[in-house]
Amino acid sequence: MRAVTGGQSRRTVAEVLGVHYKTVARWVRAARQPGGVDAKPPSAPEPGLSDADLRRLAGLLAEGAKAHGWHNELWTAARVARLIERHFRIRYHPEHVRKILKRRLGWTSQKPRRKARERDDKEVARWVGDEFPRIVRQAWQRSAYLAFVDESGFFLTPTVRRTLAPRGKRPVLDAWDRRDRWSAISCITLSPLAGRPGLYFDLKGHNIRGPDVVAFLAELHRRLGRVTVVWDRNQIHSRARAVRAWLAEHPGVVVEDFPGYVPDLNPDEGVWGWTKYGRLANLAAHDKNELWDHVVEELITAKHRPDLLRGFIRQTKLPGVSLAA
Repeated sequence: MRAVTGGQSRRTVAEVLGVHYKTVARWVRAARQPGGVDAKPPSAPEPGLSDADLRRLAGLLAEGAKAHGWHNELWTAARVARLIERHFRIRYHPEHVRKILKRRLGWTSQKPRRKARERDDKEVARWVGDEFPRIVRQAWQRSAYLAFVDESGFFLTPTVRRTLAPRGKRPVLDAWDRRDRWSAISCITLSPLAGRPGLYFDLKGHNIRGPDVVAFLAELHRRLGRVTVVWDRNQIHSRARAVRAWLAEHPGVVVEDFPGYVPDLNPDEGVWGWTKYGRLANLAAHDKNELWDHVVEELITAKHRPDLLRGFIRQTKLPGVSLAA
């Protein structure tokens, strides 16, 4: 202030102090007010939602979105903003609501998991509590490996996932717009008693058929001996004629079915999630040969990561399975 009152221009003072000249102008105006520049700045506004309000809000959210008139149980920032306005008479922008949920209630952004309406939760609970422990017990009694089998597909058309880019410059991924694919069959195995995990897989240039399942089971039986296979109720499994005939001739391989619509119980689903939506996300291969190279490389990587395979098994929360460290 002394420099300005002494005749120096505000722009000169701003350059010396390294601030914008409008900042100096604001200081001058403040100095002319009662109390000068040492006047106490206005206090920050109190948060619109008190701690008690937040506890009440948490209770309302715990009731689920359907209880408040929406068609599903998903809470979006816009829905929560409307809920706050309805119950607390406070209007917030959805982005501010997002900050409240994350910073004050500890919420995180999450992708919903789909669940088939056809799924029978009571039957699933019965299978997990009764059938699966029996399967494990009988497998260990005959010193058989447990093998969780599943199939999937890898396409030239990439699995597109979010990435980073400058604002306003949306990335472009050049890719073939056709359905060329590799079909894959794999299984996560657990050794008898010790519970060491393993991974076996095979790729085909066509949809997996009954004879392909037979070839995979035969190779698994040759490598491991006695095996108890747990898989879904896909038609190409034990209901395919070729598979039924082969199983009848090989009593060392026992098959058990998962309940219907329970991909979350099959550890082998973790293999596909890790490869397709993680390691190979946004892969736009030039041809099937390049796609094959990438898929095989990632599956071999998973095969040599017992910690990863154990994680896939633990994620299912299947009871009675011991895992070697």
